[in-house]
Amino acid sequence: MENDAIVLYNSWTGFTQRYAGLIGKALDCPVHALKDAPADLSQYGAVVFGSRLHAGSFDGWKKAQKLLTQRGAKKLVVFATGAMPNEAEDQIQKVWAQNLTTEEQKTIPHFYLQAGLCYEKMGGVDRAMMKFAAWAMTRKEAKTPEDKAFQNAIASSYDISDPKYIQPIVSFLQQKC
Repeated sequence: MENDAIVLYNSWTGFTQRYAGLIGKALDCPVHALKDAPADLSQYGAVVFGSRLHAGSFDGWKKAQKLLTQRGAKKLVVFATGAMPNEAEDQIQKVWAQNLTTEEQKTIPHFYLQAGLCYEKMGGVDRAMMKFAAWAMTRKEAKTPEDKAFQNAIASSYDISDPKYIQPIVSFLQQKC
């Protein structure tokens, strides 16, 4: 018998893991870190994969896609978490265009979930890069409104996640799977 879905994720600061858990609870389906994914995914109608957006990249997507395909995933649904608010639709679409081929954008349902920024849980390299970017913005003389918004956004940790943001994914999966 085929199960409806399984949720797999990569998480560095906890936002993606939290959303994965919420999706799994809403769908009453298993949730695992990608590294703990079952060897056989063919029993699931859909495999939901979530990871962060990191420096414009859907982190770990190509590796995950290869692994999921090798393990028999039939239908993929992906979600990305990040520090951008959901309203930054143009930026989010650019990120998807950079990370999914035109065909993948048409065939793989993809969702963005605003999450936040957590310096306390970041690795040293990421934290240093972000702090350097914040410092560099203070040195810039002629700041555009976008520069000012970016400077404010990376000044400190924040959490703009909300359980309500999983609803489009949950509704999609309830209707399509």
